[in-house]
Amino acid sequence: MNRVLLNNIDHADLRVLAGHGVAYGDAINQTLLLPTEFEAAQREYPILIRKDAAGAYQAVALLGLDRDENLFLDETGWNARYIPAVQRRGPFSIALQRDELGAEPRPMIHVDLDHPRVSRNAGERLFLPAGGAAPYLQSVNRTLSLIHEGLEVAGPMFAAFDELGLIEPIDIEIKLDDQTSYDVPDVFTLAPDRLAAVAGTDLERLHQSGLLRAAWAMIASMGNIEDLIARKTRKRAASSGLA
Repeated sequence: MNRVLLNNIDHADLRVLAGHGVAYGDAINQTLLLPTEFEAAQREYPILIRKDAAGAYQAVALLGLDRDENLFLDETGWNARYIPAVQRRGPFSIALQRDELGAEPRPMIHVDLDHPRVSRNAGERLFLPAGGAAPYLQSVNRTLSLIHEGLEVAGPMFAAFDELGLIEPIDIEIKLDDQTSYDVPDVFTLAPDRLAAVAGTDLERLHQSGLLRAAWAMIASMGNIEDLIARKTRKRAASSGLA
């Protein structure tokens, strides 16, 4: 990794390959999902809750059933109406950095020059000839802002859900046929009956903070497991020559 602060002088000719594929790290069966994108993501993916290495809750989109399997990815790219922000950001990230005058640190865009999407002769331009941000970089900036805001919301959101006893473990068992079945281990969801029973000041707090909407989006997303199974079934049929 060779992460540096992005600027329009050193990186005036930098380009980024904007497609999706195995070579760009998209062959994954789960990816981090942030509260700021639940509403869009719940139309496509099951949103599950997992614990990270430190034991903190985080949301993930379930993309496949086998290891390194993304059922939304094929030779044409990522086929979904919404692509999770952490997969769209490519070689870019946000880091807090102080200016030369030592003011409060502010988020700045960094780029990994060793990332497989980075190019000098193909792909989307980052800067216009006069030095301004090209449309692609403007899109990247919006994606990074979505991630930055989502990371700030995620901790308090899960703390609120946990305090109200809404988080519960879930057993996901998927049977494709008599010989093939899958278990998705160590995952959690929100209990819809408990959420529906929240009342009074707790309900008002969830509503005013926007967390009530996020909670119902997570619950509604579980219906996408059936679509995931259908995608897996079609993939198996195609690989066996039955499609």
